Amino acid sequence: MPEPRIHLPVRLAVGQTVELDENARRHVVQVLRLRAGDRIVLFNGEGGECPATIVQAGKRSVQVRIDDCTDIDRESPLNVHLGLGISKGERMDFALQKATELGVAQITPLFTERVVVRLDDKRLNKRLDHWRGVIVAACEQSGRNRLPVLHDAVSFDDWLAARDEACRLFLDPLAARSLKDLPAPGTRVALAIGPEGGFSDRERDRIRLRDFTGVQLGPRILRTETAAMAALAAVQVLWGDMG
Repeated sequence: MPEPRIHLPVRLAVGQTVELDENARRHVVQVLRLRAGDRIVLFNGEGGECPATIVQAGKRSVQVRIDDCTDIDRESPLNVHLGLGISKGERMDFALQKATELGVAQITPLFTERVVVRLDDKRLNKRLDHWRGVIVAACEQSGRNRLPVLHDAVSFDDWLAARDEACRLFLDPLAARSLKDLPAPGTRVALAIGPEGGFSDRERDRIRLRDFTGVQLGPRILRTETAAMAALAAVQVLWGDMG
């Protein structure tokens, strides 16, 4: 069984003894039920990972000795920036989790015309913190040593205005072309996916003006969280590191 992977956002060095933060401590002690002498792998999200040994495991403190550090890169050569319409609760969590597992590099939650979630600043900040936790857990599970960047939520128009990727795609069930019909892009791709209900007609017009190409994923209409997973899997198979 693989050694558990724990994200710890601090500088990591061989021979160093570090104390796990509260979230990691609770996971190690209460969920995994690990003890002194058990081994885990630490990573700080900036690249590489460090096999380590638990030297103290208590209810209030878990200390870990770093035994080695290796520069292991599991990142896709395809840098995908996902603009994702904000959806309700578990749907958004699922989309972020699977996007992370599938190697997305950047994610921007988007406020579009058909987003039904209403968030004031306080609730939005709490939601962003929660989404970061979802991404961290997905990196722990999938073996990624770099955290994808989670940008602040912005309006759809603001996200469009900032795009400079040469390859710009949006999911459109009415599109005539599919991903396999397109030439291979460079290393950077912008991918826009709408919320429940998809993009409005105005948004579809706006996105085409920004040189986005509409693509469809087949004859069936997918939920937003399924569409994100399917689209990212497809681009990784076609142009990334899956196959």
